[in-house]
Amino acid sequence: MKIDEDLGLDREDAFQTDDEENRAERVCCHVEDDTESDFTFPSRNSSNNCIGANNSKWPQSYRKSMDMLKGTAPQSLSFLKRSGATGSMGSSSCNNDESSLGTPFIFDTILDEEVHTPVLLTSDQSVSVNGSIPSEKQCSFTQALINGINVLSGIGLLTTPYAVKEGGWFSLTLLIIFGIIACYTGVLLKRCLESSPGLQTYPDIGQAAFGVAGRLMISVILYAELYAACVEYVIMMSDNLSMIFPTTNIHFAEIYLDAPQVFAIIGTLIILPTVWLRDLSLLSYISVGGVGASILMVLCLLWVGVDQVGFHRGGTALNLANLPISVGIYSFCYAGHSVFPNIYSSMREPSLFPFVLIGSFMFCWTVCTGVAISGFLIFGDSVESQFTLNMPMKFLASKIAVCTVVIITVSKYALTLTPIALSLEELVSSTWFRSYGVSILIRTALVISTLVVAMTVPFFAFVMALAGSLLAMLITIIFPCACYLSILGDRLNKLQITACICIAVLGLVIACLGTYSSIIRIAGRLD
Repeated sequence: MKIDEDLGLDREDAFQTDDEENRAERVCCHVEDDTESDFTFPSRNSSNNCIGANNSKWPQSYRKSMDMLKGTAPQSLSFLKRSGATGSMGSSSCNNDESSLGTPFIFDTILDEEVHTPVLLTSDQSVSVNGSIPSEKQCSFTQALINGINVLSGIGLLTTPYAVKEGGWFSLTLLIIFGIIACYTGVLLKRCLESSPGLQTYPDIGQAAFGVAGRLMISVILYAELYAACVEYVIMMSDNLSMIFPTTNIHFAEIYLDAPQVFAIIGTLIILPTVWLRDLSLLSYISVGGVGASILMVLCLLWVGVDQVGFHRGGTALNLANLPISVGIYSFCYAGHSVFPNIYSSMREPSLFPFVLIGSFMFCWTVCTGVAISGFLIFGDSVESQFTLNMPMKFLASKIAVCTVVIITVSKYALTLTPIALSLEELVSSTWFRSYGVSILIRTALVISTLVVAMTVPFFAFVMALAGSLLAMLITIIFPCACYLSILGDRLNKLQITACICIAVLGLVIACLGTYSSIIRIAGRLD
């Protein structure tokens, strides 16, 4: 018999009244009491983790928005508009749920689903921190591996030759060391998720470890990391388009805009309509080609090196003064921990998750190291912050590489910005929250702000080094160790505790040095 028939629920009701919502909250809390044995946090945080709609903490849209970054199958494409139907915005590549054109973007989905679904709990279902039923685990190992590789196949690849220029050849040893540490901290996140069946996302882990304050801190840093990536997308698009049309400029009255500034504005105008889309599944389908795009850019780089420019020896063995910049860039290459808990939660066989991490990081390390070595051997000390900027536009391979960068930027920008927009929309009052006009306004303001930042600080490598040192280091190295010690500290042996403490301290030192060096370099360029 269906759950609906057992409980006599009417799914045709689009909304609940306030009294009904209050009853749902009471039932949710009652379910928590009855299922205490199935869902428990460490006692040190029990007061901060009441499960239910009334006690759900911001952000509640995190899981849905992070699932989009794993890659989706194309469904429908339409702009924001209100509708009375219920559903979800996009689905992961492992999710077989269907969505319709009538599906609301976020307004009804997040509020209604997370208030009502706890009422539908059965004896074999666990409760999540945000009060929703965990999604079905449908990902195979292969799908999870592809999702993991796609998450790590980011824009850091373009800057690895510049990192070799800054830190020297021996800095490449840090790329493999950070890869091993980041893979290990990904396993730590898995163990944190396993500590309670209700944990599904990174903010959930933060709440389990440090209460509501931990959830908020981790969420804010995760969104700041995504925002920095959006800024990088704008800079990357303006730099590469200006390579194709270098003489473009605008001189109006007392205002003069050079080619990078002009294309930063044009690129933002191209991107803007994509952030208004209600269903981003088509963009997710394009962005899942990030793996193929990375391989294509590597092939174009080798094509230019072998057939046109050639390879040349050069460079320093180690440059300690600029090493923190290289460290920040390498850290950014492994910034995928915000999505790893979602991949783990969606797997049919979660026990295989460590092998997903190992495979993903090995692919990322192989590609990044290959590009770093090849790019620096081809262009030497003249290598730019993005190796595509060094590729002569008279060659077909160069044009293919630049076009690939632009296409991936357009497809990934909206997916990266959407989690931030959804989190801000949650903070708006319920009356305004359901207005699609306010949603468009929030998203437009976010896009314009990334344009302003990108035009103010148009230094791709240094912005990446800053984001990698400050944000990625916290998310990838420091917080996983801290959460692991907080949640499972009483079950660990001395060796495990010592290893976590050493890794966290090392990450903290590197974060401070890298952040300071990046800020100094940016300030020097602005003077």
